[in-house]
Amino acid sequence: MPKPVKKPERKGEQIVAQNRAASYNYHILERLEAGMVLHGTEVKALREGKANIRDAYVDFKSDGAWLVNAHIAQYLPGGPWNHEPLGDRKLLLHKQELYKLAGRSQAKGLTVIPLRIYFRDGIAKCEIALVKGKKEYDRRADAREKEARREAEEAMYHSRRR
Repeated sequence: MPKPVKKPERKGEQIVAQNRAASYNYHILERLEAGMVLHGTEVKALREGKANIRDAYVDFKSDGAWLVNAHIAQYLPGGPWNHEPLGDRKLLLHKQELYKLAGRSQAKGLTVIPLRIYFRDGIAKCEIALVKGKKEYDRRADAREKEARREAEEAMYHSRRR
């Protein structure tokens, strides 16, 4: 009797770049996943983890959404076929998502930024978010809430230990 063929296990997400300052500087209103149009050397550089999206944002043009100001370092063995490190990269979104984000980003104080770039099942994806900038007092309030939550968890931990 032949053995049943096992499907390869689904690989988890391999995070390449994260925008850690996003939740500190912005209120995250909505998250979406977008595909990315990349050149071969860009994919190889991403697999090495050489990307920075700290200052990146999403720009909406007539032909779709574009990731602007994302730095993907050049792939050293790429030679003359290398890509431009700060070049714009097209994001792949459904038409309804594209229109919805483009319309909402026109509102005052709203923008679309990348939160992270990762590989899922070998395909590069970009998690983007519609965000609103935080004021200084919002950041202070968040810091107070975080400290209060930490103190409460620590008190609960110590009370359980006794």
